[in-house]
Amino acid sequence: MPDEHEAPVTGTERGSEWDGTALATERRGAGPRLVLVHGFTQTRACWGPVADDLATDHELMLVDAPGHGGSATSRPSFAEGAAMIGTAGGPATYLGYSMGGRYLVALAVARPDLVERLVLIGASPGLASADERAARCAADERLAQHLLDIGLAPFLDEWLALPLFAGLPEPMQFRTERLANDAEGLASSLRLAGTGAQDPLWDRLPSLTMPVLLVTGAADAKFTAIAEQMTAAIGPNATHVTIAGAGHTAHLEDPDAFRSAVRPWLISAA
Repeated sequence: MPDEHEAPVTGTERGSEWDGTALATERRGAGPRLVLVHGFTQTRACWGPVADDLATDHELMLVDAPGHGGSATSRPSFAEGAAMIGTAGGPATYLGYSMGGRYLVALAVARPDLVERLVLIGASPGLASADERAARCAADERLAQHLLDIGLAPFLDEWLALPLFAGLPEPMQFRTERLANDAEGLASSLRLAGTGAQDPLWDRLPSLTMPVLLVTGAADAKFTAIAEQMTAAIGPNATHVTIAGAGHTAHLEDPDAFRSAVRPWLISAA
């Protein structure tokens, strides 16, 4: 089973059925706008203490990504989904985890007028190799069918048992919140927003001129290496910080350390 699923970027991916409907969102707090986009199998309710803290002095726009939560019936391509997030959020700082971070890389490249600042947690700009993308398409299709075959609850048991999430404390798994998803929506997300369907954005990273913060858990070797490469490609406006002892879900494994990294950056990048 693959690691936290990664996502496509062009507007012509297979099977797009976007009808243009808006994504489900929730607003909290007051202040500068901060748009949060979650990872695969999560919903907008899965930010926990991170959202609680940021809402004390920001207006949060919490988004259910296509195929998830209240947006379960949305079937856009990845580029269309990124555009929907931008429509929901408007000009703002955007913060995304894993799949959500990949949506935001696509949005930042396409609509830099909307993305004033960008925070990415365990994200990537796609797979550079066509062979890797083809293999990932096949793997995501198998995973989507497996999800439909066994149902949501058993799939979540398997998903949360992956080594990728070994450091995630049980209260921060938000299993009840994840059960608000449905199997069909998540399967569509795998098929339409999987890394194999994505046109890689590595060569577009130098075009990002807004301040960018990349956050990874120090124990997440794969995405820490990706973040280092992304930081070099983006240039001097990019900063990479690691959370000691944390893995892929660094913001939920150690929320205090995450806040300590993000809050000074939000002030300095204002």
